[in-house]
Amino acid sequence: MSSNSIVELASSPEGKTLEFKRDLSSPKPLLKALVAFANTAGGRLVIGIADDRQIIGVSNPLDDEERLCNLIADSIAPRLVPNVEMLTVEGKTLLVVEVFVSGNRPHWLKSEGAETGVYVRLGSSSRQADAALIGELRRSVEGVAFDEMPMPDLGLNALDLDGARKLFSGISTLDPQALHTLKLVTLYQGQMVPTKGAVLLFGKERALHFSDAWVQCGRFIGTDKAKIFDHVDIHEHLPIAVDSIMLFLKKHAMRGADFSTVRRKDVWSIPLLLLREAVINALVHADYSQRGAPIRVSFFDDRIEVESPGILLPGMTIEDMRQGVSKIRNHVLARVFRELNLIEQWGSGVRRIFREAQELGLPEPQFVEVGMRLRVVVFLAETLPLKRTTEQVTEQVTEQVARFLNLLNVGPLGVREAMDALGLKHRPTFLANYLQPALQAGLIQMTQPESPKSPTQKYRIVNTAKRR
Repeated sequence: MSSNSIVELASSPEGKTLEFKRDLSSPKPLLKALVAFANTAGGRLVIGIADDRQIIGVSNPLDDEERLCNLIADSIAPRLVPNVEMLTVEGKTLLVVEVFVSGNRPHWLKSEGAETGVYVRLGSSSRQADAALIGELRRSVEGVAFDEMPMPDLGLNALDLDGARKLFSGISTLDPQALHTLKLVTLYQGQMVPTKGAVLLFGKERALHFSDAWVQCGRFIGTDKAKIFDHVDIHEHLPIAVDSIMLFLKKHAMRGADFSTVRRKDVWSIPLLLLREAVINALVHADYSQRGAPIRVSFFDDRIEVESPGILLPGMTIEDMRQGVSKIRNHVLARVFRELNLIEQWGSGVRRIFREAQELGLPEPQFVEVGMRLRVVVFLAETLPLKRTTEQVTEQVTEQVARFLNLLNVGPLGVREAMDALGLKHRPTFLANYLQPALQAGLIQMTQPESPKSPTQKYRIVNTAKRR
């Protein structure tokens, strides 16, 4: 590395692959950073640069280099051998430690042990890895995908094969050979058992085995999560969940629509193709071994965020993704989504996200590692506050009625249809908290007012123009 390169590096912000240290006086943070680099995407540690990015150098370069090499050898396991260089810049000597992604990961600090001393790089910080992430690091070295692993305690009756065959209808026949080829089943001790990927995709009791393998969608008022207007929890098979998520987004994204224009031509105010790619990317590449929170889709006035569990795979950076570099975390999920024509080819989704945003003239989407999760932020071309009529309604009535009205915004619904959409099973609750208050406030009306008890009775929004 040249002195000019170091000067440029010193002006760069710390990040996933770069960290600065003033000296060796506090070795533990330095060692954490080296472990995190080796476990994540590699990186450079530059010693001799102050917090204000002034190049101050190290006072005893040869002694400091020897001490640093001894610290690395004595403190990190398995053994880590980075490149250590001394570079002179502006008459001052710096130590530059370059670490590559290690084939012996996970590395850990010996003083903390193999279970608690593993660190990964998130942004400009080194974060302790939990057991699930440590397992992911090990599998990535061994070339084993989490979703290809067997679930030996389950039989094939744990899978909704009828539902799977319905999805594959017209595409291919899901006979025993196809199930094996797609790695939905695998041989374990002489028996065919489902893989984790099969249960994630088509498990009858997916939540029992993967408690966070579902999707939480929310429409928020404003640009933060202080106030939610509408939400839905999606527990369908993952390939089906794509359309359910998009339906939720569409429900809140018809350009200029109000309660009196629900049957107008569909003109969407959000980039649907781009968002569909982001949703599929989250479903296919989530780290389902992680526990703590589901996939989340959050619709704000100015942006939509799609957040999934799991950081980038070792060796990957956000810049790599921008350049089209791709690694597949869940091979079974990716293969099935590909067979169902939900993705064109492996690794192409992220490139299409950036390309679509550019073609639409939108701000560039952001990919951000937040905690142990990956968040895709899609910015909208214009701010989309909740419809004025809707905002007036939320001031007048309860949140339950507002949610009901928002459903009716896309068309009339019967009692059972509305209850299903709202996730309600108790009819008296729906009548008392949703339907009757809306009727009494004059916000909705029957589609068949002459036959109030008709089994085909539905309810629709009262034309707002007539109420003014």
